Amino acid sequence: MGHQVIIFDFSVIRGLWETRVKKNKERQRKEKERLEKSSLEKIKQEWNFILECRKKGIPQSKYLKNGFVDTDKKILDTYGKASQLQKRHPLSDEAHKERNKFIFQLSGEQWKELPDSLKEQVYLKEWHICNTLIQTIPAYIGLFKDLRVLELSKNQINHLPVEIGCLKNLKVLNVSFNNLKSVPPELGDCENLEKLDLSGNMEITELPFELSNLKQVTVVDVSANKFHSIPICVLRMSNLQWLDISSNNLKDLPEDIDRLDQLQTLLLQKNKLTYLPRALVNMPKLSLLVVSGDDLVEIPTAVCESTTGLKFVSLKDSPVETIVCEDTEEIIESEREREQFEKEFMKAYIEDLKERDSTPSYTTKVLLSLQL
Repeated sequence: MGHQVIIFDFSVIRGLWETRVKKNKERQRKEKERLEKSSLEKIKQEWNFILECRKKGIPQSKYLKNGFVDTDKKILDTYGKASQLQKRHPLSDEAHKERNKFIFQLSGEQWKELPDSLKEQVYLKEWHICNTLIQTIPAYIGLFKDLRVLELSKNQINHLPVEIGCLKNLKVLNVSFNNLKSVPPELGDCENLEKLDLSGNMEITELPFELSNLKQVTVVDVSANKFHSIPICVLRMSNLQWLDISSNNLKDLPEDIDRLDQLQTLLLQKNKLTYLPRALVNMPKLSLLVVSGDDLVEIPTAVCESTTGLKFVSLKDSPVETIVCEDTEEIIESEREREQFEKEFMKAYIEDLKERDSTPSYTTKVLLSLQL
């Protein structure tokens, strides 16, 4: 008996698949329309409105009524300018002029290096340099003994000079969203530092042990980098109150994390954590813990049912579509922009939690889905 040969009518098969494709596209269209009308879209619009209000300095009472967000654009026009003027001019003009003598400000992509005249102004107390193409900070920064604030965000800085350790009076160092891959150990000599922001550099994997000397630091932000664990030096910052190590590669937390007994806010979202240690329960001042990710399968019951007033927030991650392009720098820039947006979002969300009139005494668990 010969073999049976089955002959397919390909026109029929093609017609069948075309019908299925049409049905699938119709389902996608209806789903898109449903999402546009859904509460998730409304929540996204409200958050964008809240972010805009905060940027303009508009008080929460102006746009929050009976617990609901009033997204009337007139609020932005009416209160935005007035609020900014009040914030910008709390002092007299004379006092502002006197203060501005000690502040150096620079911004704009036309700047690729610092002006030569800067090295002569060693009496300055603050540097505010942002959104430039500057790649290096000169060694003469060590001459600015009175420097209190060093704001260097959103530039192209790829390293910090060792002379930064000479800034004994420095209180704020912000080098966020630059191109740093490491931090000099000499930074540990800035014994009066209170705030350290290294977020958004994308490539930092470790901090030098010498930073353990920074006993006055209350805020550390190392989000959007490549840390695989919380640096040992951070665990030795005895006065730390705020730690943001979100958007890194953490797989676990140290069992002795409770040595940070002054910590109030711990942001861990967008990592690769699979469990949370029970030691978190032993942190008496911890009031806000934020995590996320499908990998997190083990959470101590004591954390979820804390009676200490801890707010436990679990953010449900949504996949962000990656645009494939040949230029790696373009991919990195898009990641930076996304991280900046997410940081603004989280900042507004946390401030909203703190400003609520009636804060629940029990632990609050919130699930959010945010598509960027």
